[in-house]
Amino acid sequence: MERRNTIQRDMVLNAVRSLCNHATADEIYEYIIKEHPSISKGTVYRNLGILAKDGEIRQIDIPGGPSAFDHNTTEHFHVRCVKCHKVFDVDTEHVPDIRHFVSDDHGITLLAYDIMFTGICKSCNKEAHNG
Repeated sequence: MERRNTIQRDMVLNAVRSLCNHATADEIYEYIIKEHPSISKGTVYRNLGILAKDGEIRQIDIPGGPSAFDHNTTEHFHVRCVKCHKVFDVDTEHVPDIRHFVSDDHGITLLAYDIMFTGICKSCNKEAHNG
């Protein structure tokens, strides 16, 4: 069954694409209500889930924190700053599809992967050196 595209879903998708910063659902909601104060938080959360399930955006599960949403749906790596907790894309040369290098003795068909590095971002490093 084909899913009906809605105005709210378009608003959520456009917000994720405009923010370009691995925003959380709350940050996306705060961005949208500035222009559309009648939209509910539940509508934003529900549409983020639908968009992620449909592959329009990428949901990044953050251990110990809220999920982030990425407009870039291609396979790529992320780094999370341990100080400010922001998520950034890791700049890499071509990275091969590592699913072919992972052996599985449990009969699982690997579909996707998320690799999250941790570190300290440039802004937090600067603050540490200037403080």
